[in-house]
Amino acid sequence: MKLLLCVTGGIAAYKACELTSLAVKAGHEVRVLMSRRAKDFVGPLSFAGLSGHPVFSDDSEQAMDHIELARWAEVACVAPLTAHTLGKLACGLCDDLLSTTLMALPAAKPVVLGPAMNTQMWEHPVVVRNLGWLQELGRYTIVAPVAKRLACGDVGPGGLAEPAELLAVCERRFREATNLTLA
Repeated sequence: MKLLLCVTGGIAAYKACELTSLAVKAGHEVRVLMSRRAKDFVGPLSFAGLSGHPVFSDDSEQAMDHIELARWAEVACVAPLTAHTLGKLACGLCDDLLSTTLMALPAAKPVVLGPAMNTQMWEHPVVVRNLGWLQELGRYTIVAPVAKRLACGDVGPGGLAEPAELLAVCERRFREATNLTLA
């Protein structure tokens, strides 16, 4: 499986390192695309070392990276998915490499979303609406956040799902998409 891991700027970005490691150990090819804010939490060198490939970001963007990455990927996973990136995705806003790449993905390619945010943000009506919009499209698989003590000190839903669960969902969606293509 060719996994495009899109990492956005939240404290849970460190768990994306574990997801990268697990995917590589399972024999998958991984390319990492980081938002500007993701780099505030985890350095690109960590992902480059774990994946064995250069990291893509706005700083390194070439003219057609968004198209090439969208063509290369067999599955995309956004983890952590912040409320900001969720809103951009739900509204079709494309103003950086990450959002343009997600919009350039062919409809048949699975996209797994791993939201992670403060409980109040997760339960905010706009976030709930945006998630609903994406679910209505039928092309996104949302792996709900877990309830736990969050980095802000609150206890409740909002923690990124475990990397092993995210990888299992990516693998399942890949198998399903491949079987549909072969049928």
